[in-house]
Amino acid sequence: MKKVKIAVVGASGYTGQELMRILLRHPGVELVCATSRQYAGQKISDVFPRYRNVPGAELVFTNSDVAEIAATGAEAAFLALPHGVSVEYGRGLVEAGVRVIDLSADFRLNDPAVYEEFYGKPHADPELMQEAPYGMPEWHRDEIARARIVGSPGCYPTSIILPLVPLLKAGLVLPEDIVVNSGSGVSGAGRKADVSLLFCECNESMRAYSVPRHRHLSEIEQELSAAAGSKVVITFTPHLMPVNTGILTTTVAKLKPGTTEADITACLEAAYATAPFVRLMGPRKPADTKNVTRTNFVDIGWAVDARTNRVVLMSAEDNVIKGAGGQGVHAFNIMFGFDETEGLWVM
Repeated sequence: MKKVKIAVVGASGYTGQELMRILLRHPGVELVCATSRQYAGQKISDVFPRYRNVPGAELVFTNSDVAEIAATGAEAAFLALPHGVSVEYGRGLVEAGVRVIDLSADFRLNDPAVYEEFYGKPHADPELMQEAPYGMPEWHRDEIARARIVGSPGCYPTSIILPLVPLLKAGLVLPEDIVVNSGSGVSGAGRKADVSLLFCECNESMRAYSVPRHRHLSEIEQELSAAAGSKVVITFTPHLMPVNTGILTTTVAKLKPGTTEADITACLEAAYATAPFVRLMGPRKPADTKNVTRTNFVDIGWAVDARTNRVVLMSAEDNVIKGAGGQGVHAFNIMFGFDETEGLWVM
């Protein structure tokens, strides 16, 4: 199997670490560049001892310079950087012939005005942003295959969009009055020093945050609106859970009159019959985070509440794998002609 030379930019965060775990064991990948300003000059295996004796982990972290990244011969680059930082690398890398999978929010949206509204400043490269397809393989496979740059979805959006999109497309749920509650592991906040994220602040406790408008609403509503064919505005409340990784989402939507649980089941089964990483639990079978952590799966269950004529959608995923690095590798596999599951059965 021909190996594709890969760079991981921002490789020392939680997403970067999981991304390297997958890529170091991917048979079609040669990791030629891993960047970290903090650890430049140190071996990956010294900074992260979990990778000792893993082939490729003797690579030395370098600084994040576009010219230096391109000079390694990298054919693809994963940007595991904060929003507002990835955009500084996108244009230079694609013009150097490097295909880019961005794991930040910088290339997920197709409207510069929406980006500015939710992220507080104008987008630095709106033309390239509008070129990038939304990198959800289950719904944008063909665009991903052709793309120079892909905006990989956020963790919360993945858990919300996948259950809802088929139902909106089929007209089984109404686009108004959708309410979503999600909980995320602490790793979702990133690898940084923050008093609110200390063990004693998070352990044995849950709290809501970013109320009433989390920035991920922008991409969630973009994709749901495209599926419904009309503008969709939802209520979304995220919560911090006292676990390392995992997302659990409960979505409640009003059913089109006459829609049954069997209709919901048939719609979801048809939509995801060939989707390798979407596991449908079945009616009245809740998803559980313990079954998806350290995997690229998203589990989806559902139940119809006949009293209120609403459907309850329940989904679980790992926020740094299916919600970040693993989903990026899924897109990479499609872009470079690998089997789309390559390297992603790692548990």
